[in-house]
Amino acid sequence: MDKNLLLVLPQNERGFWGKVTRGKTGFVRLSLPTVAALTPADWQVSIHDSRVQPVDYDCKADLVGITAFTAEIPSAYEIADGFRKRGIPVVLGGVHASALPQEALDHADAVVIGEAELIWEPLFRDLEAGKLQRIYRGETLCDMQEMKIPRRNLLDRSLYVACFNTVQATRGCPFDCDFCAVTGVFGRKFRTRPVAQVVEEIRGFDTRDFLFVDDNICGNPQYAKELFRAIIPLKRTWGGQTSITFAHDEELLDLYAKSGGRYAFIGFESLSEQSLANLNKKWNRAGGFGEAIRRIHKAGINILGSFIFGLDEDDPSVFQRTLDFIVEHRIDAVEYHVLTPFPGTRLFDALESQGRIKDRNWAKYHTGEVVFQPMNMSMEELQNGFYRVFRESYSLRKVIQRTFRSYRGIPSRLAMNWSYRRKARRMPVVI
Repeated sequence: MDKNLLLVLPQNERGFWGKVTRGKTGFVRLSLPTVAALTPADWQVSIHDSRVQPVDYDCKADLVGITAFTAEIPSAYEIADGFRKRGIPVVLGGVHASALPQEALDHADAVVIGEAELIWEPLFRDLEAGKLQRIYRGETLCDMQEMKIPRRNLLDRSLYVACFNTVQATRGCPFDCDFCAVTGVFGRKFRTRPVAQVVEEIRGFDTRDFLFVDDNICGNPQYAKELFRAIIPLKRTWGGQTSITFAHDEELLDLYAKSGGRYAFIGFESLSEQSLANLNKKWNRAGGFGEAIRRIHKAGINILGSFIFGLDEDDPSVFQRTLDFIVEHRIDAVEYHVLTPFPGTRLFDALESQGRIKDRNWAKYHTGEVVFQPMNMSMEELQNGFYRVFRESYSLRKVIQRTFRSYRGIPSRLAMNWSYRRKARRMPVVI
């Protein structure tokens, strides 16, 4: 008799990142397709994205698995409670559940802490033996030498407006920023898949474009060079996230571009050296940002820059200074974020100990709402400054200026800017 596993991705409709556009959502997240690939063959697996489709609580399911970021966890808990009321067991995992497992257990029959690769098989053995444990903790990290190919065939690609083909070549990050939850789950040890496996997965994509979802695709420069050399013959185009340090390695820059790397998501975070040091991001040298940007542009790579507002050194002048910097250095597209103390980070612990966390509605933890007391401005000043600079950055005039900074790469810049302009225009107008 068939056994049915339903995997559910919850939603967060408070933020500006998870909203759907014309009934579609963004790029494919690999967590649930990967879990599907790890599931025993005698189980029928389906994946449901609640961001674009209502949840059918009366569907045929013998087990429900849910993964969630912090901003999605209220939705995850609501969905979990709905299935458990119908007698269907629920397993919760993801970054938030890993950070606060006892909270998650109030809404689940079992909680997975850490990576699923070393946990999923024993969990199913216990389930089928009627001995499901409350907590499954990954005591080690998987070595990524024999990774399962995510089951993208279980996804309805018509529901995704952005890149459908996403791939992960590495896990972890060699850095350890205070605000980042990545190292809490995936660790600081930088792990890599065999290049041949990654290339074979990319070769199977049915589109020319794809996206690396790694936290830092250039975290190991030697591995990145090997990977990029292997991708060149495939004649694909791609984007990924990397640290700005890759700008100082000419060979790495050249291979990034030659392999089809059209843009790089880079976390600048702040123009203040002191702020970067306080975040344990000392290797990001604000004084060298301008030269790094010049090098990246010279290589033919577009930059999607990220900046964080609300750091202890920030006062209300930070918004205009940041905008002026972006205009001066012609950064191709930009994301702004409100400093957000995610559970499980050193930032959360520090602000908690100082009594500065003012709101524990997890749905607000999407990096677009202020949930703590800033040091040098009010919560209202921080929130309104965020709205103002985001809208101003994506005025039609500035979009045109960035898009046409050079003839090379116009389609990519236009796509990025138009997507963010839609998000910016959803934000409140601040007088």
